[in-house]
Amino acid sequence: MIGKLFYVMLVCSILPLQAQNKTVTGTVSDENGYLPGVTVTVKNTSRGTETDFDGKYFIKVSREDILVFSFVGMKRVEKKVGENSTINIVMESDNLLEEVVVKAYAAPLKKTYTTAAISLVANEEYVAPNYHKDSYSIINENTFKRTNNHPLSTFSIDVDKASYSNVRRMINNGEEIPIDAVKIEEMINYFDYGYPQPKGKHPFSIHSEVAQTPWNKETKLVKIGLQGKQIEQDNLPASNLVFLIDVSGSMDSSNKLPLLKKAFKLLVNQLRKQDRVSIVVYAGAAGVILEPTSGSKKGAIIQALENLQAGGSTAGGEGIELAYKLAEKNFKKKGNNRIILATDGDFNVGKTSNNAMQKLIEEKRKTGIFLSVLGFGYGNYQDDKLEILADKGNGNHAYIDTMQEAQKVFGKEFGGTLYIIAKDVKIQVEFNPKKVKAYRLIGYENRMLNDEDFVDDAKDAGELGSGHTVTALYEIILQGTKSAFIKALPKLKYTKSIEKTSFSDELLTVKFRYKKPNKHKSIEFIKTVKDKLYKPSSDMSFASAVALFGMHLRGSKFKNGSKLEDVILLAKKGKDNDNDGYRREFIRLVESYTN
Repeated sequence: MIGKLFYVMLVCSILPLQAQNKTVTGTVSDENGYLPGVTVTVKNTSRGTETDFDGKYFIKVSREDILVFSFVGMKRVEKKVGENSTINIVMESDNLLEEVVVKAYAAPLKKTYTTAAISLVANEEYVAPNYHKDSYSIINENTFKRTNNHPLSTFSIDVDKASYSNVRRMINNGEEIPIDAVKIEEMINYFDYGYPQPKGKHPFSIHSEVAQTPWNKETKLVKIGLQGKQIEQDNLPASNLVFLIDVSGSMDSSNKLPLLKKAFKLLVNQLRKQDRVSIVVYAGAAGVILEPTSGSKKGAIIQALENLQAGGSTAGGEGIELAYKLAEKNFKKKGNNRIILATDGDFNVGKTSNNAMQKLIEEKRKTGIFLSVLGFGYGNYQDDKLEILADKGNGNHAYIDTMQEAQKVFGKEFGGTLYIIAKDVKIQVEFNPKKVKAYRLIGYENRMLNDEDFVDDAKDAGELGSGHTVTALYEIILQGTKSAFIKALPKLKYTKSIEKTSFSDELLTVKFRYKKPNKHKSIEFIKTVKDKLYKPSSDMSFASAVALFGMHLRGSKFKNGSKLEDVILLAKKGKDNDNDGYRREFIRLVESYTN
């Protein structure tokens, strides 16, 4: 009798606990579809999960728990569990300007389309775009170079990040990734590594780190980082901006012109009274649809954007000519003069070849007007052409695949996207032959310079924006180390013996040259890196993981037998300092690609 009573009491005590514990499932989406990689946590606990490739999740909770849904660039959502076993969430973009707000700024704008703009597609037979013709510049991967024969490594900085968001889009869509779409330096530079702000007279600070290479015991990894000075938005000079927007038929899809309009709203929302915006559009011809307008008249600017519709062929060269003409007409001598081109890069009328585009932009950059390039869509995305435009136009290139990416480009990195603090920034590394047997620069293949270009002020190089960071990784082989990646060479008669070199405590010397935005003479400064190995920092581990993932995507021989699982383990070691969730997103991306 006592035994039965004990059993009944035990069951009764367990039942309430079982009633409280349950599994909740659901999906998370936004207006464009399901969201993979959304963080789902139980409020005030460390318990959590992430949505999968299809935006689905499941988590064990109790009725009293509150679920918190967070994702980069989206408004945080909290939902009490209660009696629900299924909770579906639709997230909204953070800081997106709503129509009700727009109406409060100004009365509806009368259309100001010029005659040229009205005739963009008039009397022109529309031809459906030829999709599945994405194009990328060919990349020949950097190999190891012997220090005796090549003591100098010279390259231009690259702050572009388009490759990572484009690769992310392809992985999320389950597409095959073209090898040349993978630019490892752009993938590495997509992420912030927490470098301290500069304190001296130069507009950027320099940081270095040396550690064991995670994927090769025979080599060491050297990280060189630049941190641009962060200028607060209120202190930025007045802007003269020209939005140059492709409205041709190839832009007529949801991930192109409609996404473009929403993205530009984020930018417009941050403009000030002293800023001026003009809008030029092009299809079969080019035209001005908004004359210079104060940033205080946000409603007028956004209404002009909302009026845009896609159709016709693509006279990109004519659009560029008109945009520069308008920017020059309204040039601010002490201001920020910039054209922001938004397109899929499919130019098919007038000057269309990459060489023709390069010559055009090289001539136009003499005006002192900078060019930023935003890529949209896929199927006929001309990455190679857009990279040339941004590179030769003294600007940066980003690829916007979602509103989250638009928030990153126009929100978090607003100053860097629009305002240059240093131009023609070059890096030259001199390796100590007594210490370093061979080296290779990971990525930057399309940014390599001749050694003599470093001191040639006429040679164009990359620009650094407010708050921008640049990170470069070298894999080095020390003297006395055998490696299958370097082969023996005949002995040289006239080369100075290694044993006679000095500076025995130095691994390498890094030289930097840059110009102030309105100057033509370079400033140079130098940093030495000592031969001292450290335990890799969290940032070093994460940058290494991104580089290794890029090598796997490219099928690089230098990945040295490593596996994608190694990328994930390495990235997890470096997931600290991830307030915005980009590192967690990367881990989720690699895991989905692995599966």
